[in-house]
Amino acid sequence: MNKASIAKLFFVRWMTRGALVASSLAVALALAHRPAIAEEGIVIPAPKLDMQRSAKLETAVLAGGCFWGIQGVFQHVTGVVDATSGYAGGSKADAVYDIVGTGTTGHAEAVKITFDPSKISYGRLLQIYFSASHDPTQLNRQGPDKGTQYRTAIFPTNDEQASVAKAYIAQLDSAKVFERPIVTKVEPGKAFFVAEDYHQNFLELNPTYPYIAYVDMPKIENLKRLFPGEYRQKPVLVKISTAN
Repeated sequence: MNKASIAKLFFVRWMTRGALVASSLAVALALAHRPAIAEEGIVIPAPKLDMQRSAKLETAVLAGGCFWGIQGVFQHVTGVVDATSGYAGGSKADAVYDIVGTGTTGHAEAVKITFDPSKISYGRLLQIYFSASHDPTQLNRQGPDKGTQYRTAIFPTNDEQASVAKAYIAQLDSAKVFERPIVTKVEPGKAFFVAEDYHQNFLELNPTYPYIAYVDMPKIENLKRLFPGEYRQKPVLVKISTAN
């Protein structure tokens, strides 16, 4: 994308969140003088129930706010071979950013994660998801982003994933790991649709972008701090030519 397109995208994303941005200076001042809006990761126990390890690649679909940050986190996780931004929870016909942004389509901004279970388990991915990538106690919002399209949700690709996810949520709630109940929903049977090319690899391509710098880069730091054994510095990126 050229600079004009990037600037337009930034403006559109803030407008869809209900924030009217008068100028880039106003944006910078607003960000600099408000409390941090990135969620601070916390240490949580590993899941008691997990899936069997195998050599066959599997996929997980997770949602937790803006997909730029979720994609960025999992692109830095060892054992992940692909992390693609997209939409889950609605139909293919309206899986389009401008329409999803209205919050009326049933979609959530989500990320499809292809991973090698011989290197990282599904349960470990969920542990990273709950502790480092977002706040699972926020209902229909994450940080500055509000609406059902920013909900925290797990879209299991098989029954075993659904069982592991539900058991883990119950385990964490029972242990009162978070100050408030987890509101993450497990939503099986929902298709995933790949997002537009300009959303792919957005964090890696725009690390100093105001939204990325203040909202999403701290999530990468959460991953590095909480999961040093799973963090890899060089991310696995989506091949844009095959994204759609």
